[in-house]
Amino acid sequence: MTLSTRLLPLATVAVAASQLFASPDLPQQSHDAAVNRNLNTFNSIVKAVEMNYVDTIRPKEAFNSAIQAFLSTVDPYTEYYDSDSRAELTKMTTGEYDYAGIGSFIMQRDSMSYISAPIEGTPSAKAGLRSGDHIIRVDSTDTYRMTSDAITKLLRGEAGSSVNVTVCRPYVTDSILTFNIVRSKFSEPSVPYWDVVNGNTGYIRLTQFIANSGKDVREALEAFKKNPKVDKIVLDLRGNGGGLLEAAVDILGNFVPKGTEVLRTRGKDAASEKIYKTTRTPLFPDIPLAVLIDGGSASAAEITAGALQDLDRAVLIGTRSFGKGLVQSTLPLPYDGLLKVTIAKYYIPSGRLIQALDYSHRNPDGSVARTPDSLTNVYKTLHGREVRDGGGLTPDVEVKWSDFSRLTYNLMRDFWIFDYANKYANTHPTIPPAWEFEVTDEIYEDFKKSINPEKFKYDKICEELVKKLRETAEEEGYLNEETTAAIDALAPLMTHNLYKDLDNKRKEISEYLGAEIASRYYFDNGKLIQDLKTDPALEKAEEILSDKAKLAEILTPKQKTDTKK
Repeated sequence: MTLSTRLLPLATVAVAASQLFASPDLPQQSHDAAVNRNLNTFNSIVKAVEMNYVDTIRPKEAFNSAIQAFLSTVDPYTEYYDSDSRAELTKMTTGEYDYAGIGSFIMQRDSMSYISAPIEGTPSAKAGLRSGDHIIRVDSTDTYRMTSDAITKLLRGEAGSSVNVTVCRPYVTDSILTFNIVRSKFSEPSVPYWDVVNGNTGYIRLTQFIANSGKDVREALEAFKKNPKVDKIVLDLRGNGGGLLEAAVDILGNFVPKGTEVLRTRGKDAASEKIYKTTRTPLFPDIPLAVLIDGGSASAAEITAGALQDLDRAVLIGTRSFGKGLVQSTLPLPYDGLLKVTIAKYYIPSGRLIQALDYSHRNPDGSVARTPDSLTNVYKTLHGREVRDGGGLTPDVEVKWSDFSRLTYNLMRDFWIFDYANKYANTHPTIPPAWEFEVTDEIYEDFKKSINPEKFKYDKICEELVKKLRETAEEEGYLNEETTAAIDALAPLMTHNLYKDLDNKRKEISEYLGAEIASRYYFDNGKLIQDLKTDPALEKAEEILSDKAKLAEILTPKQKTDTKK
């Protein structure tokens, strides 16, 4: 027989067990019988297909599909990693890539591959590769029309080995450049940026919760401790999808008294409950503290923010968080596989579970609905403020990013801003420090000239609406001399003028343009700094933390007014 049975035990358990979750209320005996019955059924199907199917099946693909189909009935966080994909899980817990490469993001554009952005401190950045470099050869392989995935495989190899990368660089005289790059392993830091901003605010950007996160955050806090000007701290958890639970507990120990309970996890039975308390003496037990959150803040990020909210230790600013209250652990599997499986739910100090989706109760079509606010329960913070479970964390102060215009969207989507940033960087050796750099009148006028009106793709919604109005008026019998004249007068007022629109939206466009240019010189931190200069959430945090009365008002329970006559 040609069928490999190496993955068969796992696959049979996976597919058969999907029947278990469809009948959660079965008595244990019936439950076990259902498992055995379905295991036998699936095993018989595999054997029958292998013996009778007209062609040879592909066992690895078949069983991986079966495993993924089963796991999709549980929750999105329970995942199987075979020996080839374990590196992904390693990066999630350590931040380290399990392979050696050059350290650059590659993007596909017009069937060609380009350097999207070299990562600071990696071989590609040290060698001099730049955003916008068109990759034309890797060693002796012509990469014309190769996919970015195929090129990525060519760029990876043994640590310490060399690879020659030939690129075509726009906007320079000698455009064909070859770089000899020594591959190495590298990692993404959990704290890519921290600094004292605006004179007295200690700002920390935390992007993931990995093994070193507690140490990285503490290093930043220790530097703030030595700076007498720092009188407030902002912890930015926006877009932070979480990671290690232990890292969250470690970080919380910097802000609350030693021995404070910050978390409980509960599995299938009461004996599985674990209580997590802080174990260190806090560096900043009293300093005014704000945590920035958004819809991308999840898991360990929500543990950190939620515990600080429940303990009335910090004010949460931004938009509602994601709502992931589930805990995963890894289990070893045969043939060097791993199963990441949900083993518990976590509860923050008020006792609430902030999980937004209940995967054990699905709709008839298999979908999972978000818990409506009307069905959530009220809990109390340490000082008696009302907070709710389910649906993530609701910030104490809501601050939304303003939506950008369709013009700005088109400028980014079609690479006009990206290309101009490359042009600017390749014709200007230096710029001022990221905090000082501004998009001047000269830069903006040059940017406008770089846009070819004949090639610019406008979403001409207003013009289309005028056209539709004319057509509808004719269909409905309202198109006469009077309405025609009115529509004719309206049409030029609704026709786009590219350069006029660029002037009208200059402030908004300049924010994105400035961030893109700064990233060419200062990598991701340059882009972040430019964003922080006009960040409404950071601005609101500094405003509140600087006003002790306002901060106290937010962290104090609201008094209920007696409405009886």
